Amino acid sequence: MDLRRRDVKAIGVLILGWFLVGLGIVGLFLPFLQGVLFIMIGLAILSSRSTTVKRLLDLLEKRYPDQYQRIEALKDKVTGWFRKS
Repeated sequence: MDLRRRDVKAIGVLILGWFLVGLGIVGLFLPFLQGVLFIMIGLAILSSRSTTVKRLLDLLEKRYPDQYQRIEALKDKVTGWFRKS
């Protein structure tokens, strides 16, 4: 049963991360959504699972350093929801 719970958490992280990346891509074309912000949040969540995503997030950190600090704080909060309590 513990294995299933871990799988559900991993799938939840992936779904949330890719949803936010998709929302960010849509936000790039809509003036009322912060596209880059949502993309960075999604990538921050996905970076815990993928080294490629982590490298991409590092590139975005260099380009948008102010937003990156806010993203890291939010990432810690969101990943805390999925940690075993």
